[in-house]
Amino acid sequence: MNAPRTRVQRRPVHGVLLLDKPLGLSSNQALQKAKWLLRAEKAGHTGTLDPLATGVLPLCFGAATKFSQLHLDADKTYEATARLGIKTSTGDAEGDVIAERPVHVTAEDLARVEVQFTGPIRQVPPMHSALKKDGKALYEYAREGIEIERAPRDVIIHKLALTQLDGSRIRIVACVSKGTYIRTLGEDIGEALGCGAHLTSLRRTATGGFGEAECVTIEALEAMAEDERLARLLPAEALVEGHSRVTLAAEDAARFLSGLRRRGGWADAEAVAVFGTDPQAFLGTAHVSAGELIPGRLLNPIEIQQILLNAQQTEATP
Repeated sequence: MNAPRTRVQRRPVHGVLLLDKPLGLSSNQALQKAKWLLRAEKAGHTGTLDPLATGVLPLCFGAATKFSQLHLDADKTYEATARLGIKTSTGDAEGDVIAERPVHVTAEDLARVEVQFTGPIRQVPPMHSALKKDGKALYEYAREGIEIERAPRDVIIHKLALTQLDGSRIRIVACVSKGTYIRTLGEDIGEALGCGAHLTSLRRTATGGFGEAECVTIEALEAMAEDERLARLLPAEALVEGHSRVTLAAEDAARFLSGLRRRGGWADAEAVAVFGTDPQAFLGTAHVSAGELIPGRLLNPIEIQQILLNAQQTEATP
């Protein structure tokens, strides 16, 4: 008879964990594993990676979940390997082969296609994706053999580098805007080369200002003591790096946190990170218009107290 599972005692945890998502886990599976290891009450991720994909997956805990949308919208960089000459039903190695063509690709062909796919382009989202139609994910329709009409999307390929690895494989390195499907990009590149293609590997190497060198693996996290795991968390304000900064004195900070606008000599700005002086803490986001600081996403006083307490405990840990 199996012993009963020990119930995990959850607790408020606030911050951002940069996870190197492993092959074979969905983004949500990786999130739930990290959430369990940290015993966190609340968590969310900042953009789905397929089970086939590995790499940078920022996970947000507690108060940081309020700012996760900022990294859903961030530019991302990927490295992928594509197999030329074979097209699959899913655009990757997990699908069935649906077409095969001979491959005759030169360096000049790759240079031409690099230019063709750099800048603003249009993509038709793949059927094997989490996009929803009538409340149902497209991949669910695909598994039932149902094809749904999808409208093309405008995306931007900021940088693209194609390298021939051998006669049938190319390496793709792409820095892209939000909403870009790398599987679709690989398929479209294959079509432009006249032979078709599918992805055999995919890795996200950066999202926003976060890179793979800063990430921790699930295995490394499992091997850590609990205080070491907490020490891996970045503060919530790491998600607003690059925002303009405004600092408020205690009275203005209290009113700002209650949702009131503040007036000052600030220049207009769409993205502002707001901090207080007493206590010294991140308060939330705002924008400035005509000298007014207009609240956006705000922390609440309890969250601020918990964050400050956690920071003190982390600093006190030898």
